[in-house]
Amino acid sequence: MGKADWEKQKKKTLTMAKKQALGRGLGALLSDASTDVTSSLSVAQTSTAVVGNIAMLKINKIEANPFNPRIEFEKEGLTELASSIKELGIIQPLTVRKLGNDKYQIISGERRYRASQVAGLTEVPAYIRIANDQAMLEMALVENIQRRDLNPMEIAFSYKRLVEECDLTQEELADRVGKKRSSTSNYLRLLNLPAEIQNALKEKIISFGHARTLIALDDEEVQSYIFDMIVSEKLSVRKVEELVKETKEAQKATSEKKPTSKKEDALSFSQQKFKDDLVSLLNSKVKVKPGNNGGGNLVISFKSEKDLERIMKIIDA
Repeated sequence: MGKADWEKQKKKTLTMAKKQALGRGLGALLSDASTDVTSSLSVAQTSTAVVGNIAMLKINKIEANPFNPRIEFEKEGLTELASSIKELGIIQPLTVRKLGNDKYQIISGERRYRASQVAGLTEVPAYIRIANDQAMLEMALVENIQRRDLNPMEIAFSYKRLVEECDLTQEELADRVGKKRSSTSNYLRLLNLPAEIQNALKEKIISFGHARTLIALDDEEVQSYIFDMIVSEKLSVRKVEELVKETKEAQKATSEKKPTSKKEDALSFSQQKFKDDLVSLLNSKVKVKPGNNGGGNLVISFKSEKDLERIMKIIDA
């Protein structure tokens, strides 16, 4: 076979491998030798030393993965990993794709790449794979999702990107990441929580169990109110589950009541809470009549002039 025929055959083989790679999960792609460029290119063609299926690449020829769902890298963790790399080297090679002009882009292993820079390495071991943008996005997302140190919001956003950018159904998403559909659905529903709760989950102020319980409620105002209780009173997940259950039962009972002409039946959750607090504080009957544009009337009943004086002292205190 002449050189021209060999080049034509190689190009055909790599094109077929690329087409087969589309839409497949990380495990299938990274275990398939047909997607491994280092297994078919010579030392001269890669401009690097190749040992088996691993190429030593210049670190300044590698760029970060634009599809990586992980945005923040803990400085202390990177420093510890860099120290380990200085002592032992990189145990698990990076996985990259070739961009051309002797440039490479990370598919997985960005944390190792960053730590290697901190450690002062000039070369790193890497598998060179074949992947188009969609396949690379899927590989990067799935690889990161499998990590145990991702916070729930990072996982939720990764699931969303897989669904929207890789055009996956809920069932396909569950298959890709090896989870039950109910599990992936719970993560996606976290994205419907108010921003303050999402941030608290990201910062580990509340747990995934707390957030998963709150998504059972449809009212953002109620979710925020119970969230404030979780933080201020350090409520356990079990206690929050009880609160949510009681709230849903109360909402159901209210919805089943026959409609009346009284405007007080239209009180919001916070208005009802303020009313209940006033009743407890003043030990008097209180009426809240909502009006238009967020306004309304507040009526406090008193039994006598002496009772009115008592109420005024409480208000003035």
